[in-house]
Amino acid sequence: MSRRLLVAAALALATLAGPLAADNLPPAPTELGTIRRNEQGKLEVVRPPPASPATAPIPADAAAGGRAVNQRPVADSKPAGGGRTIVVGEREQVRSISEAARLARDGDTIEIRPGEYRRQAVVWTQERLTIRGVGKRPVLIADGDNAEGKALWVVRSAQMTIDNLEFRGARVAAGNGAGIRFETGHLKVVRCAFFDNEMGILTSNAADAVLEVEDSEFGAAPRHAGALHHLLYAGTIARLKVSGSRFQQGHLGHLIKSRARTSSILYNLLVDGATGSASYELEFPNGGVAWVIGNIIGQSATTDNPVVVSYGAEGERWPDNALYLVHNTLVDDTPGGRFLQVWSDRLPAGTEVWTINNLLVGRGILAPQGAGRHDGNQSVEVATLVDVDGLPFVLPQASPLRGRAKAPGFVRGQSLTPTAEFRLPATTLALPPGKPSSPGALQ
Repeated sequence: MSRRLLVAAALALATLAGPLAADNLPPAPTELGTIRRNEQGKLEVVRPPPASPATAPIPADAAAGGRAVNQRPVADSKPAGGGRTIVVGEREQVRSISEAARLARDGDTIEIRPGEYRRQAVVWTQERLTIRGVGKRPVLIADGDNAEGKALWVVRSAQMTIDNLEFRGARVAAGNGAGIRFETGHLKVVRCAFFDNEMGILTSNAADAVLEVEDSEFGAAPRHAGALHHLLYAGTIARLKVSGSRFQQGHLGHLIKSRARTSSILYNLLVDGATGSASYELEFPNGGVAWVIGNIIGQSATTDNPVVVSYGAEGERWPDNALYLVHNTLVDDTPGGRFLQVWSDRLPAGTEVWTINNLLVGRGILAPQGAGRHDGNQSVEVATLVDVDGLPFVLPQASPLRGRAKAPGFVRGQSLTPTAEFRLPATTLALPPGKPSSPGALQ
């Protein structure tokens, strides 16, 4: 075959082969993610986050401030099954909480690596969302940022858990900037911290909302003249539960203020401390059913109010009202101070108030107020108590009050016997069943 024929044949083959080769290329591989070592030293695959789903337009008031206002994805973008995990961190594919909020869908989990995260104001609307810090508690610093003029985070979610995060420095024009503003749904806050916020957590008045706080810390209220900065303020919601948590260093406002229909305050440390100047340590201004069991509640010498626990100061709101103050250690060395003030004239006639097995430390007064049961309350001087594991509120082993608490019994189908006690820094320790109880919170 001549050279000219060979060249022509080669060109013809190339012309035919070109489109065929392109049509028969294998499909592009699906990206599975990057490989890294986790905190246990094992290799794991970090899957890339999906492209941001289609969303409704961002409200003008949020967009104007550049806030990360998270909107619910359209229905056809919802994952078919199970939630995903989005990892946030300096060396991760998603580096900001704001971006994670835009990517998150119902049922997802957001894991936040240790570090400081500034100006990460978000409105959360997803359902069944879990947001948790991994390892050393990540710190969210407002640094002048807020969502909707309300808080660092605003939560509107049917069910949400926030775990192991710290919120600092929330400020808004209205003077009630919160670490978290909880508006609707059921929110559970676990192992979190709220410092230097105008409000630590502030709720709406949604009648069916439920807030649970466990093993968390609140403190360092801003010292703004004339402002009432409460560390935790629950509006007229269905239920508030606070357990294993520490509240200190208030200023003019209250450590906990709850207008909830039912409030359960269990096994906490509400002691304002030497530098605190809170008003009430615990207030239920509209009554409701309040279970106050196993807490250490102490007022500072620089308090703005001589009352430690207040019930009903602003009159009734709920059809059912009762206070069960049981097995607490109440500390007040202020002359003329009152461990408890019940505003009976502002509550329905016959509102029950039970005070049982409380340890009264200092010079405060506990006088029976209202119908109910008042039994086993014992007074001691602060100098007679001993320090155990950093808590100087424990009866010594030789105290004649050891094991001499009255049987608190049951009410409304619920046992009043404590099942745990507070432990530093902010958690609870289960008590062994069957052991004779002593007055107070620490057994």
